[in-house]
Amino acid sequence: MCEIFGFNSSSRTDLKEILQDFYSHSNKHPHGWGLAVKNYDDINIEKEPFKASDSRYLKYRLFAGVKSDMVMAHIRFGTIGNIDYVNCHPYSKRDDSGRKWVLIHNGTIFNFDKLSKYIHKQSGETDSERILLYIVDEINKKSEMLCRELTSEERFEVLDKIVCEMSVDNKLNLIIWDEEYMYSHTNQKNTLHYFKTDDSIYISTKPLGLAEWDNMPFTQLLSFRNGKLVSKGTVHKNEYIDSEEKMRFLYQIFSNL
Repeated sequence: MCEIFGFNSSSRTDLKEILQDFYSHSNKHPHGWGLAVKNYDDINIEKEPFKASDSRYLKYRLFAGVKSDMVMAHIRFGTIGNIDYVNCHPYSKRDDSGRKWVLIHNGTIFNFDKLSKYIHKQSGETDSERILLYIVDEINKKSEMLCRELTSEERFEVLDKIVCEMSVDNKLNLIIWDEEYMYSHTNQKNTLHYFKTDDSIYISTKPLGLAEWDNMPFTQLLSFRNGKLVSKGTVHKNEYIDSEEKMRFLYQIFSNL
């Protein structure tokens, strides 16, 4: 599987050291790296389809510092989709109102029929990209029905409904950004952690640095703004548990990469 990292804060912070720690895990996740950094009013996304520790560009990028109040990072262990640029996270797409959505995913969608139609619409091959396309379509449908742009509460309601449905029998560890709020979700125990300060939230698959990290709240969508918890979604109780059948499915896919 992959590893994901998210940072949301009320102040711009240099994340050089913690990102160096995060990307040092790439020996076990060698199939690509990605970085999304909020740069005032825009989000810059950089990625490459090979091991982060082998990237000279990433080495110099981190050395120069990564200062922002919103950062998302990903290292990929490919299961669905070839080792290619278009299959590297983060993924981004604008909704009909012009809002840019960014997504990183750690997990696998084994069964969710509503994603099938995006196989022929996506740029790459991953189920993660299909998740983002589906989310943006659902946001657009709700906005079209109301004949206006959605409020933050309505966007949260759409996402909450999606994770409740999609988390059944699927591993759905997500971090999402919509230009205002960062959202997180996990439904597998001990696979997403957080570290909190007065004005910041750090989220990571594995604890980083010397801080004391806690497990993220389980089977529930959360939203953050300026480093503060804003909303809690439905506790859906759709826990993902690895099984022999699912591991066999992943092995068959991985052997074809």
